[in-house]
Amino acid sequence: MRKQSDQRPEPSATPRLWTYEAALSAVPYLRAVVGSLREHWLHVRSVRRQIRRLDSRPGRPDRQTLIRRALAVQELDHADAQLEETFDELKAIDVFCLDPAQGLALIPFGKGDELAWYVFDLFSPQGLEAWRFHGDPLEMRRPLEQNAA
Repeated sequence: MRKQSDQRPEPSATPRLWTYEAALSAVPYLRAVVGSLREHWLHVRSVRRQIRRLDSRPGRPDRQTLIRRALAVQELDHADAQLEETFDELKAIDVFCLDPAQGLALIPFGKGDELAWYVFDLFSPQGLEAWRFHGDPLEMRRPLEQNAA
């Protein structure tokens, strides 16, 4: 699984720049993909926690524990593969996950001569909640009204 810091685009990569209209029309698709990404990410964390709990039991593991651990490792491999596929699906359309747990993704667009990002929020009724410049701190959210398309 990718670390969260690896989920931001590299500055040297030139992503496809979206228009506001294209980003708006992609909101239903992004809801589905980012929702799947969140579910897969939570599942990976859950299975990892299950493996840690099995490993932290005192004493030698019995046969049932060894079987449960082997099944959990297989499930983790499958869940990791699903998570990676979903990340790749977003990457293919030049959308980048900011925080899978919160359902946040960044959609690149041009603001004058600068790179900027629409902030997609899975839990927002509108989907596109705000925007930010590439150089802004990650927490920065500018209202969409400040983006005159």
